[in-house]
Amino acid sequence: MKKLSINDLMSIEAYTAQRAVIRQAMMEHKKTRRLPLGPNAMLHFEDTMTMRYQVLELIRVEKISGEADLLEELNAYNPLIPDGKNLKVTFMLEFPDEAERKVHLSQLIGIEELISLQIDGFDPVYPIANEDLARSTDEKTSAVHFLRFEFTDEMITAAKQGASWTVRSEHQNYQYSTDKLADEIRSSLARDFA
Repeated sequence: MKKLSINDLMSIEAYTAQRAVIRQAMMEHKKTRRLPLGPNAMLHFEDTMTMRYQVLELIRVEKISGEADLLEELNAYNPLIPDGKNLKVTFMLEFPDEAERKVHLSQLIGIEELISLQIDGFDPVYPIANEDLARSTDEKTSAVHFLRFEFTDEMITAAKQGASWTVRSEHQNYQYSTDKLADEIRSSLARDFA
């Protein structure tokens, strides 16, 4: 999957003028890239389009325009784009009430290691979590984790041929599964494979 370059970006003024249209297209795209897992977890499968949108929003909000600063942002966001053999996921634990969130995050330490993606006929794939920095401590886990799932060529072939997927959380305090991904999500993810 293509990594972002400065040529993929636009000026703050050009983006602001087109933002409503770009945002609507992104909301439609994200419908095939988000997967709820139980009542309080969401997997956001990243790709070039979602990362371009994130960078454009950041540029607009923080008024970034210098080439060195733009390259710094691209260096931060490009690692979140799949490379053809993996999927990249922003995993979010969602507890709207702050007191409830604090309690649950203390009970879900290590959850980021216990999320699996399984293509029918193959063993589950567990993630490489938070490569940039540790997000769990002995007291609590973070509400946001960055996960990389690596797949074999055989798994990729099966996924491209329409095999079903199962997504699970196996943490003792959060055991949920999505037994069959909707076709539009499964197809969207299969396109991430080279």
